[in-house]
Amino acid sequence: MSKQLALVALLAGTTLATLPVQAAEPMEFQKVMKELGRNMQVVADAISREDWELVAKTAPLIAQHPQPPAEEKQRIVSFMGARMPKFKSFDMQTHEAAHELEHAAHEKNGQGVIDAFHKVQTSCLGCHQAFRAPFVKHFYGKAGE
Repeated sequence: MSKQLALVALLAGTTLATLPVQAAEPMEFQKVMKELGRNMQVVADAISREDWELVAKTAPLIAQHPQPPAEEKQRIVSFMGARMPKFKSFDMQTHEAAHELEHAAHEKNGQGVIDAFHKVQTSCLGCHQAFRAPFVKHFYGKAGE
């Protein structure tokens, strides 16, 4: 009987090892993305009201968003594998465009703000289109949202 239990345990462990790593609760990375989304909405609203001070105040929150904890970051890096440089490139584009956004807002340059915000949105969209669905499927076991 113990041989059968050992075999069942071995097979179960092997099967579980091949399944995607699923988070029991939302990862910190998801919280970072949600906060970035809220900050993007604040900027969009501020632009519509030409509130350059609020844009300038919020842009650094986008540029210097928090990083997930080291253990979670390692899980993400492992998942991304050879695609990690592309992922980091999108992050750098977002970072640089958000700094442009802040600078243009300090200058009260409406067109510059809009152009920089467009760059931020474009880098976010590119990253989401390239990575969101496989990321969500891998870590949460469901189709991308």
